[in-house]
Amino acid sequence: MLDHLNGFSTNGNDPPDAPRPHPRLGVLVSGSLAEGLTARLDAEASVESIRLGKFVKVAGEKYAYFCLVSDVQLDSANADVVRDPPSGPGAADAFVREVLAGTTTFGSIKLKPELMLEIAISGEAASDVPQAARTIPPHFSSVYEATEEDFHRVFGAEGEEHFQIGQPIDMDVPVCINLTKLVQRSNGVFGKSGTGKSFLTRLLLSGTIKTGAAVNLIFDMHSEYGWNATTEGTGEVKGLSQLFPGKVVVFTLDPESASKRSVRPDGSVTIGLDEITVEDVTLLQDELKLNRTAEESALLCEEEFGKEWVRRLLEMDGDELHTFADRTGGHIGSLGALRNKLRKVRVLPFVKDTVSHSSLDQLIASLESGKHVVLEFGHQRNLLAYILVANIITRRLHSRWVSKTETFLSTKQEADKPRQLMITIEEAHKFLNSEAARQTTFGTIARELRKYFVTLLVVDQRPSGIDPEVLSQIGTRITCQLNDERDIDAIFTGVSGASHLRGVLATLDSREQALVLGHAVPMPIMIRTRSYDERFYAAMSPFGTPAALVSHATRYTEIFGGEDD
Repeated sequence: MLDHLNGFSTNGNDPPDAPRPHPRLGVLVSGSLAEGLTARLDAEASVESIRLGKFVKVAGEKYAYFCLVSDVQLDSANADVVRDPPSGPGAADAFVREVLAGTTTFGSIKLKPELMLEIAISGEAASDVPQAARTIPPHFSSVYEATEEDFHRVFGAEGEEHFQIGQPIDMDVPVCINLTKLVQRSNGVFGKSGTGKSFLTRLLLSGTIKTGAAVNLIFDMHSEYGWNATTEGTGEVKGLSQLFPGKVVVFTLDPESASKRSVRPDGSVTIGLDEITVEDVTLLQDELKLNRTAEESALLCEEEFGKEWVRRLLEMDGDELHTFADRTGGHIGSLGALRNKLRKVRVLPFVKDTVSHSSLDQLIASLESGKHVVLEFGHQRNLLAYILVANIITRRLHSRWVSKTETFLSTKQEADKPRQLMITIEEAHKFLNSEAARQTTFGTIARELRKYFVTLLVVDQRPSGIDPEVLSQIGTRITCQLNDERDIDAIFTGVSGASHLRGVLATLDSREQALVLGHAVPMPIMIRTRSYDERFYAAMSPFGTPAALVSHATRYTEIFGGEDD
């Protein structure tokens, strides 16, 4: 039987000009669909060349199976050899070890079947779309190294819908994610500090910008996405506005900081006290150290003064506060404490008593027109400023996109369909912890707002701080190294059969490696992340790589001649 899908023969009687098989690793000897498969390595296959998370293929009779290596182990066919091993340094023991290797002593690998692809038999057509593994191959099926063609078949080739995010750990072939599927749901980039989360986030954002899969709003806490940023080990890297001029606009909360960096933002954001709601204040509970009665006091003020509640509360002196408490039944101590805490908000440089025109409307209009927006915080990078601004803007966007969606559902006109919007937030556990997720717009988006064309890209080093219900809704998880057991448990919330992936996650290096699983990839895969460098910049250019430019120029000259012709 010729396996046309894999370029190798399974009958051992190939003619001399038949396709050469790619490296065989061994054969299946036991296993189950639930517990995984066991393969015995061939004598020529070095156990030291197999690492957890490796992508391999098993040639069954009806299907080709794509699997992950979940464990590597040493076995022996004779217990006596283990009891008296040839462990000496001499030539005799070395000879014995060589004789035993691959026969009496051998390596084994555990495999987790993820996908299967039907093999065409006798000229019959077979599907090119892999499906979830629902059975297993027979005994003694051959296990092979995956080829570049296999990766393309499973993960797709880079194009309008697929975007290269990295390479396998042990191969130099592209691994792509499906951007259309990525932006349909909320997603997460996780990993401890210093593991490269920002680089991964830049890659994902670059892909969605280049292909137009979604319009992006990035809350840039550390001013590293819009313009040049200095990073450890790589020096200065380009920002999104430099990679995609004309497509990305940069707003700032701190024009002075932008000026010092010789950056000319497209707009500055100021927030009026009348744009702050009770929800915004409640979300600042940790940063302002609010007591439990603060929300009740804020609601009393909002009920009394409407949008002006923050300004009116801040302007009250002691007597006015007592009068207000007596009239409304509020607690004078709680009202006074809330007033004092809100003074920390009023002194933020970008917060004004009133604003003549809303800069937030300008920012939202940019998104509606298809521009991607980076909001830099400059020196206002404290969590108080970040949480306040992110929640106010996201609440406004939520309202606008819900209205747009309702119009679209009513008219059924394609022109009324909202653009897919992806909102990127860092320190996500501050917005999506169990308490905040039930009250804030971020929690609403994470749980259900994909039906309104809005999703989140959450970036966090503490996934255990995110509400489990929210985590279970995360479509695609890209995870760098984590050490805390609670964080590792959180990553696999809602993931079925994830036990074998815990071992894979534990083997990640501290930088430039990640485990990708979820909606945007057909099966989990361990990758080396794509380099964010000059080659990447060229690939993102609308004109293509320098080599492509030279090729086009040469072809132009061949057709039309040079200046001297």
